[in-house]
Amino acid sequence: MQTKDTEGLGLHRIVIVGGGAGGLELATLLGNQLGKRKLAHITLIDKNRTHIWKPMLHEIASGSMDYTLHEIDYLAQAHWHHFRYRIGALTGIDRAQKRVYLDAYADTDGELVTPQRSLPYDTLVIAIGSRTNDFNIPGVAEHAIEMDTAAQAEHFHQKLVNACIRAHAQTDNLHAYQLQVAIIGAGATGVELAAELHKSIRTLVKYGLDTIEADRDVNLTLIEAAPRILPGLPERISVDAARILTKLKVNMRTDARVAAVAEHQVLLATGEAIPAELIVWAAGIRAPEVLKTLDGLETNAINQLIVQPTLQTTLDKNIFAFGDCASVDWLEHQPPTKVPPRAQAAHQQAVHLAKQLARHLQGQALEDFHYHDFGSLVSLGENWAVGGLMGNIARGTLFIEGYLARFMYNMLYKKHQLSLHGFWKTSIETIAGILRRTTTPRIKLH
Repeated sequence: MQTKDTEGLGLHRIVIVGGGAGGLELATLLGNQLGKRKLAHITLIDKNRTHIWKPMLHEIASGSMDYTLHEIDYLAQAHWHHFRYRIGALTGIDRAQKRVYLDAYADTDGELVTPQRSLPYDTLVIAIGSRTNDFNIPGVAEHAIEMDTAAQAEHFHQKLVNACIRAHAQTDNLHAYQLQVAIIGAGATGVELAAELHKSIRTLVKYGLDTIEADRDVNLTLIEAAPRILPGLPERISVDAARILTKLKVNMRTDARVAAVAEHQVLLATGEAIPAELIVWAAGIRAPEVLKTLDGLETNAINQLIVQPTLQTTLDKNIFAFGDCASVDWLEHQPPTKVPPRAQAAHQQAVHLAKQLARHLQGQALEDFHYHDFGSLVSLGENWAVGGLMGNIARGTLFIEGYLARFMYNMLYKKHQLSLHGFWKTSIETIAGILRRTTTPRIKLH
């Protein structure tokens, strides 16, 4: 089924597929710059109805954040910022006809909401992000919870609360796997989740689950195949994070390759079995499989679209890709490497594309994207973080930790909110959040 092609007729049609941090920011920027002035017709497509900033998923999983208070409704954001939102999952494109194809969308009862359909485009931007990579390890899909979406994070939290209530209510001794949490992958997501769970579980049991003694009954195990945690970050950040996690009594297993995941246990290549009631898979990334089927566009081994320095795909100058789903050269880096899959990279690419797409509409030459690494910050609980900031002042990397690092970590989310809402709305929502914390439990209890 084709949509009515009269929508946006007479204007250049820019279609953005993917409403993650980068895609939604780009749609908002283009809507404010081009859509408002009727210089282009902007459409954002996403398979979900709301947006959550992905770096917050560990807080949703631990229960330290009620994600419903931080969701951004695509329809409302589109209305306020002069673009259109259409629901659907990408299934393919036709480059000759310049159409993007979407899957049917059904509600939770299975009732059809929108049929399979296609939308026309003049310029297409693909920003559908990435998901964790299970490396085809047996049992991951059946027995582990991935941490890619708010729904998965919420699912983990519900299982965590149920596990604590179950342990509190039973009269016999706990099984060896009960209240054991195994997190596979000690990148930023795994490390942040482990630190957040240390406090949230202890807070949870204080709400009347008094037969559980957290220090005795609860164990958190972080499993990493590399020689150290946070292998993609500078070693000093890894060392500082490990020191804090040790104080939090998180078990860290490095040089530990997972061979399989089974019910209530993680099996290592050495033959050792680690018991766990809750298993999280947070190792590696790969782009969605659909990218391999997009009318011949080039992809790499992890399904990312290969793009030129202008962020245009190699085979079609009218199709752009950015964020985690794109393989982008880091032009200034030596030795040659790719732009890392981080929120700051998606933000920089969105800002760059907002400027370049205006030039693209006018037939002007496009400028290359240059990534600037401003460092990395890793949250280690509500009031602590570690990281390194890169810039001219430090002439390299300035390492920070503690309350200042946590404040700067929180500011990353505020920066994202500012890019979507502006100063006043972000300020009002921040004040409302502070007031709300005085009347609600410290963690989500359901």
